[in-house]
Amino acid sequence: MTTRLYSHDACLEHDTGPGHPERSDRLRAVRAALDADGFAGIERAEAPAADADDLARCHPGGYVEQIFELAPSDHAIRLDPDTVMSPGSLEASLRAAGAVIAGIDAVVAGEIENAFCATRPPGHHAEPGRPMGFCIFNSVVVGALHARAAHGVQRIAVVDFDVHHGNGTEAAFRNDGNLAYISSHQYPYYPGSGAATDTGVGNIHNAPLAAGSGSAEFRAAYRDRLLPALDAFKPELVLISAGFDAHARDPLAGLELDEDDYAWITAELRDIALRHADGRLVSTLEGGYDLEALAASAAVHFATLMA
Repeated sequence: MTTRLYSHDACLEHDTGPGHPERSDRLRAVRAALDADGFAGIERAEAPAADADDLARCHPGGYVEQIFELAPSDHAIRLDPDTVMSPGSLEASLRAAGAVIAGIDAVVAGEIENAFCATRPPGHHAEPGRPMGFCIFNSVVVGALHARAAHGVQRIAVVDFDVHHGNGTEAAFRNDGNLAYISSHQYPYYPGSGAATDTGVGNIHNAPLAAGSGSAEFRAAYRDRLLPALDAFKPELVLISAGFDAHARDPLAGLELDEDDYAWITAELRDIALRHADGRLVSTLEGGYDLEALAASAAVHFATLMA
């Protein structure tokens, strides 16, 4: 059994314009880190494109149609103050969602044990009916609902350690007790959601962290609250929204994590996947805006998945 890397050059063509933090250089940095000698033998695959039916499991058909219609051919537009759509953005978004779907298909089939999707744009802020926070389609939710529809997987958990709360994922999962959403994030902070009192139908587990929190607070939140909740849920499939912007070097937030913290949480999540889900785990890139920290963190995350 092995770990597979999914990516696609189309994800570099999502052009957010000068000065935008969610830029193509992010993906270039991650891919360069995973091209290092230590990863020479890894299995790599091109991300396929999701289709409208895949997306419609998460997003209403009218929303999907609107995004397809808005997709520009020769200029960039803004879907909200933060979210840019350029001529290359639609295919990039389809490849990002398609990577998660392909990873799930492969782990369910037993071809691989786990996968990492090095794609962009990110997805966890995209709510069922609106784009938000750099995100157009919610790739991890699209993947979770594909796992249910295509493979009959019932108990699916998304663990999100991005510094920003994944409001879109929580919104999609809130009323479904067979879908668990587990998040650590800086709070109060963008997008303003993710209070500890937000519990859905007992399936939402938020661990808000104050600005300045570091390794001790992060690990305590997982040891004391989030990992026990995930273990008790007994997921048949673990999905990770792997944002690396809680790193101390990141310019967009105020948590103080480092690469050791990402290795630690990845190992913990892999252990739970091995215990309950035959190791079936798919991780997808969310945030991370300091290129050096992002590259180093993604590399240790992937190396730990391979361990």
